[in-house]
Amino acid sequence: MRGEPASVPSAPPAVATVTGWSVHLVGPVPEAVGDLEPVAGCTADDAREILGRKGLLYKEAATRLALCAVHRALDRPPRAPRPDGPPDPRTAVVASSNLGNTATVRSVMATVAATSGRDVSPLAAPNASSNVVASSVALWFRFGGPNLMLCSGAVSGLDAVAAAIRLLRTDRADRVVVVGVEPGDEVARAVHHSTPAAAAGFPLREGAACLILERGGSPAAGTPVVEPLATAPVTTAEGAPPVAVFGPCPPDWPLPPRVVGPKELEGDGYGAAGVVYTALAASLLAGGGTASAAVTCGDDVDGWRFARVRVAGEAHV
Repeated sequence: MRGEPASVPSAPPAVATVTGWSVHLVGPVPEAVGDLEPVAGCTADDAREILGRKGLLYKEAATRLALCAVHRALDRPPRAPRPDGPPDPRTAVVASSNLGNTATVRSVMATVAATSGRDVSPLAAPNASSNVVASSVALWFRFGGPNLMLCSGAVSGLDAVAAAIRLLRTDRADRVVVVGVEPGDEVARAVHHSTPAAAAGFPLREGAACLILERGGSPAAGTPVVEPLATAPVTTAEGAPPVAVFGPCPPDWPLPPRVVGPKELEGDGYGAAGVVYTALAASLLAGGGTASAAVTCGDDVDGWRFARVRVAGEAHV
């Protein structure tokens, strides 16, 4: 009827179904996560054991680790051939890494300073782009949707999760591959040494993690779903602290029965941390460990990001 306001369809909820995940940490498996997702990962030099030999030449350590994490999250067999055919335009990639190509950038700048740009190898050019991780994942696995790289400090991992869910909500993609990675080379560790985490005694933890996110819709009961939050989920709907927190607990938080943060992981994931913690939370929930877990990342310099991972079919907590 004339004069009545037009109905506006409500936006889809800011939640995504986690249909796949992996954690690929280099080094010994911390005891605190030994019961969760198998987190032991090969080094970048041994990536061929997962990816096969072809195509890895001149790829940086961070790129190789990210490819391993995505390969595992997609549940592909070791050394399975790379996908072929046209790229999938409805699968996007969002990557998070603050230090992924710092070694290459330093090397290129040192060469230019000592001689000239003519002496920089053309093979180093792709690795000098901060987007090299995201673009390499898309090219390797034939993902033709939006391609983003986030390098926003300690909050970068959950920034990537939030960006992925935004792509799903706005119908830019049907599936988003979120990958977080940090290398463990000398240059990366030197840069990380200036962070609050390093000052608190947590060295850079080398490794990667991956989440496969799809629209929330009506996922099967028991499926993990992730939801970015504007404020910290200090308590559940019943007023109790969350059963589990993955990530550093901000000051004055009531500690839950289970905390997996940089102390428990024996290092700081930095740009990969938010993705690592979300994948570990999904693994806990999928195994029936709890119905909901809080995920945090950040520090007092870069700020804080929060999310909740819960089991589909359970009440929001």
